[in-house]
Amino acid sequence: MTRETATRKGNSMKTIVITGSSSGFGKMSAKQFADKGHKVYAAMRNADDKNLKTKNELQSYSENIVVVEMDVCSDESVNAAIAHIIEKESAIDVLINNAGIMHMGVTEAFSVEQAQQLMDTNFYGVIRSVQATAPHMRKAGKGLIINTTSVIGRVSWPFTGTYSASKAAVEAYSQSLKYELAPSGVEVILVEPGPSGTNLAGSFTPEAHTQVVAENPQLKEIIDNMIGSFDQVLQDPETDPQNVVDAYLKLVDMEHGTRPTRTAIGLVNNVDKINEFFQPLQDQVISDFQLDFMLETKVNG
Repeated sequence: MTRETATRKGNSMKTIVITGSSSGFGKMSAKQFADKGHKVYAAMRNADDKNLKTKNELQSYSENIVVVEMDVCSDESVNAAIAHIIEKESAIDVLINNAGIMHMGVTEAFSVEQAQQLMDTNFYGVIRSVQATAPHMRKAGKGLIINTTSVIGRVSWPFTGTYSASKAAVEAYSQSLKYELAPSGVEVILVEPGPSGTNLAGSFTPEAHTQVVAENPQLKEIIDNMIGSFDQVLQDPETDPQNVVDAYLKLVDMEHGTRPTRTAIGLVNNVDKINEFFQPLQDQVISDFQLDFMLETKVNG
């Protein structure tokens, strides 16, 4: 560990890895965590190609930001990035899984291949980064993993079936992971944004099964109207992406072991109420298995 790293650790500054840092919540968060003095590893794919401009922007913004190449769809890429960070920092205090893509359209018309692509990024990408990072956190006896899902991972909208499914998968995975890692001192939580003014819509791809779309013109008209109305929705202050970044900042600053399992943000479609009702019932399952020691994150020294 370098003298600089030791000093930051002594001042409660953290080493933070953020996936999907080329835009949106990830890019904004990288800058604002750096502003607070944290060492940020902003992970993105194509850092020396398509996203070179963003890489230069972030690294010029603050000496606390280091951009690392990471494609969450590749085991090799994720493992190499995390190994590089551990070599430099000795430990990772916070992992924010933020990378994601979205499909919106006639659900029936998206192919299996399209659904697999979505799951590879949104769900398997989380698994890859967790599997690369969690062993180091367990060894340290502490750490925080924030998995970013969506309110429509809890309540499904029409025309978002594959996206909602990928986020619901992360919800279930994270809940189990939270219990399993709690005794080691590693905390796992979820952030669930509502609609936000990011460029996620830029990842939309048209439905592969065009015949299905052609046979259901009424559905196509509805989805086109929904997408067209988003500009108006995004005028609502609740959709400001800064709200999500603020949640990341607040959650990282909270005392270890005290963070809520889920934080719904913005236009939440009653997901906050669902979470309030759901979590005690979920935790009762653990008590029924007589595994109550998994209900609270161990706080080490």
